[in-house]
Amino acid sequence: MRGVNADSRRVTAGSPTAAPGRPATAPGKPGNGPGPVPRLAVPLAVLAAVAAAFAYVGMVDPNEPGHYPVCPLLRYAGIYCPGCGGLRSAHAFVHGDFAAALHDNALAVAGYLAFAVVWTVWAFRAARGRPLRLEPGPAHLWALGGLLLAFTVVRNLPFGGLLHP
Repeated sequence: MRGVNADSRRVTAGSPTAAPGRPATAPGKPGNGPGPVPRLAVPLAVLAAVAAAFAYVGMVDPNEPGHYPVCPLLRYAGIYCPGCGGLRSAHAFVHGDFAAALHDNALAVAGYLAFAVVWTVWAFRAARGRPLRLEPGPAHLWALGGLLLAFTVVRNLPFGGLLHP
């Protein structure tokens, strides 16, 4: 029966239907909020920025001296930081040379893959109107810090030569 909602309140034919505590919907439009395209605006913008950065690194070879700055920790202390070789890794990854990408910085390749997974989950949730909630606890952050520290220490030891960029 038109004109009566779930709360048995009278609603005129042209007015929005709203129950207490719920937002009104516009007549003739199912559901609330924007469609999937506006909801995907931020994830798509982030993807475009990351794709542009990878495209730039793919075009400008970091193996050629003078294009990118040298890691200051490597230059002044002679220690490979966790990011050393990351640009070379990204360049090799863009060109499909996954073995070279892993050799240049295996942790960076794991980061690229983790980004792809998190972005995909984010995009699917955004399309459905659900937020992405990443709430790492202290244990997760300590584990990530420990992984970075272990990677840095091992790649700077004599037996960690496979992890040198």
